Amino acid sequence: MSILTEILVAALLVTGGVFGLVGAWGLVRLPDMMTRLHGPTKAATLGVGSVLIASMLHFWLHHGILSWHELLITIFVFITSPITGLFIAKAHMHLSWQQGELPRPPSGVEWSTYGEGAENSPIVTVEGPEKPCE
Repeated sequence: MSILTEILVAALLVTGGVFGLVGAWGLVRLPDMMTRLHGPTKAATLGVGSVLIASMLHFWLHHGILSWHELLITIFVFITSPITGLFIAKAHMHLSWQQGELPRPPSGVEWSTYGEGAENSPIVTVEGPEKPCE
């Protein structure tokens, strides 16, 4: 049973290392900011998560100590990493793209960050005969 658990822990560590390597490669080699964003978020979610799970399994199966801290850190990383990527992408979109440069969403809808009435929307609506400056 010990060799099987060591193989499982080693496989999780190698998987985490591969995801970390691919994430670092993506951060360095992908062409623009929006595609470079995927590398580190995937690496943080899957790479760090598998390394933490491997550590938790190792100490639980070999030493009989179940560490809830590592499980909570894994859950925290799984939740916060994609949200952080979304916020970075949204900030990049607001700072560097104009609304006309964005690809068109499906008909009948608007981009949620640019729609009228959206919180922090860069679209200015003016009541009355005057037109907003563009």
